[in-house]
Amino acid sequence: MQSLKIKGAIFDLDGTLLDSMHVWSEVDTQFLRKRGIAVPRHYTASVASFSFRETARYTIEQFDLDEDEDSIIAEWTAMSLDKYSSKVKLKAGAREHLEALKAAGIKLATATSILPELYEPVLRNNGIYGLFDAHTFTHEAGRSKSFPDVYLLAAERLGVEPCSCVVYEDLIHGIQSAANAGFYTVAVEDYASAHIASEIKTAAHLYITSFSEMRELPWQQKN
Repeated sequence: MQSLKIKGAIFDLDGTLLDSMHVWSEVDTQFLRKRGIAVPRHYTASVASFSFRETARYTIEQFDLDEDEDSIIAEWTAMSLDKYSSKVKLKAGAREHLEALKAAGIKLATATSILPELYEPVLRNNGIYGLFDAHTFTHEAGRSKSFPDVYLLAAERLGVEPCSCVVYEDLIHGIQSAANAGFYTVAVEDYASAHIASEIKTAAHLYITSFSEMRELPWQQKN
């Protein structure tokens, strides 16, 4: 691996830094059951890279719901707020890795699909909010993670170029779009995407099963 001059690191939250994907599986089940609908097999995977608003729009169209996007987003936020405020935890080794990056002088940002109403309390509850220099979410970037907009916005806020920035993701669409935009990509294994692990490994520059594997910063190594 060629040595890279990494100046910034951008982190997805759900499924990457946070052990939280089970929350959305529960929310999906409860939300649709309330409307007399069983969760389709691929629903959660289909919306994984979407913003809240894109997911709301998709859900309305998919199930022909006579509801508006804002009310659905508000319901999802209310259903998940308690869990994000007090119960969702970091993945093993995540805090230590963030602290190692900060100690190396690397700026940190988040790039997430969840709203500030959720990501702020979960980061504060886990004691890492202050480690980040910037926060971004897909709604303000304007498009889902199938496009690199949210990562580019995060890099801009950090004041670094994509070629000097690493993106940590669990979603294959995010990994692909970030890599295509010139970012170094680290895929973080999550049970929700384990069924396509081989595809993710192919798409990413580096694949890890745990942050404990990141005791050294791999892009600093030289052949």
